[in-house]
Amino acid sequence: MPGSAGIELFSTCPQSRDSDGARYRQQVAEIARWSEEVGCKGILVYSDNSLVDPWLVAQLILQATKGICPLVAVQPLYMHPHTAAKMVASLGHLHGRRIYLNMLAGGFKNDLVALNDTTPHDQRYDRTVEYTLLIKRLLSGPGPISFEGRYYRVTNLRMTPPLPAGLFPGILISGSSPAGLAAAKAIGAIGVQYPAPTDQLDEAPLHDDVATGMRIGVIARPAAQAAWTVARQRFPEDRKGRIAHGLAMRVSDSHWHHQLSQLGEQSPSEESPYWLGPFQNYKTFCPYLVGSYDRVSAELARYLNHGFRTFILDIPASREELEHVGVVFERAMELVNR
Repeated sequence: MPGSAGIELFSTCPQSRDSDGARYRQQVAEIARWSEEVGCKGILVYSDNSLVDPWLVAQLILQATKGICPLVAVQPLYMHPHTAAKMVASLGHLHGRRIYLNMLAGGFKNDLVALNDTTPHDQRYDRTVEYTLLIKRLLSGPGPISFEGRYYRVTNLRMTPPLPAGLFPGILISGSSPAGLAAAKAIGAIGVQYPAPTDQLDEAPLHDDVATGMRIGVIARPAAQAAWTVARQRFPEDRKGRIAHGLAMRVSDSHWHHQLSQLGEQSPSEESPYWLGPFQNYKTFCPYLVGSYDRVSAELARYLNHGFRTFILDIPASREELEHVGVVFERAMELVNR
């Protein structure tokens, strides 16, 4: 993986709903070790009402690995910003390891309703900005801070234990909507997008004042036919999944969810490696690039030329799959550097 070449790659942790506790602990440790061995910077840990607590999963990752950074999804509805900051500082104190934060402004509609959160879309980003700024101030130390905003207020609050030097968290946030990009700029975060095909990106250059990343799946092999065979086996057509996707669309106010759905599904081909099949069958929540090493690396090079430098990969099916991903990113960097 070309992390030293200015790219940061994150893999993604499996979801706890798919396994019992013992098997899930094993999967988390296994995938975290795969990701570290191939050079990923970190690993995303999901958070929603149906999953185990992401901070406990982060602890499992830290215990199973030596240096990879858990990227913890932080939902402001679940805990006070002081508690989130204390988790970062405590894990840093106990393990001497850096945590990344994936700041959430929303979530599944039913999750928000269950928690009686009726805050409109853009105001949720305002709340997350305030939440994140308070976390950053608490972790910056050393003295007590006072803070008064629309959503949070603290007086002479001190972070104990203090965050060890050099372990200040990296911060990411969804950057698909104008509100998300504005939030990324306000908190100094990487704005993560769910990308359109590269031929549509050329007309919409990235914002120079916001670092931008993307969520993307990759299935690549030396020959395109082999890659598409793997892709179709892993994500077969699923009528129930398409129905579930349609139901989710009707209640979602997520900007990126509607953006991807409006793109439609392109026919699989070597000419068009961009594939929404897994998303439209409700198997995952990001587009995929599928094809030969040469074709997928060329597509990634176009994203790199467009300014993307942080990539959050989908849940890896195997260590071998991550090695294939490493090949195409290395080739993409070679294309960019020519």
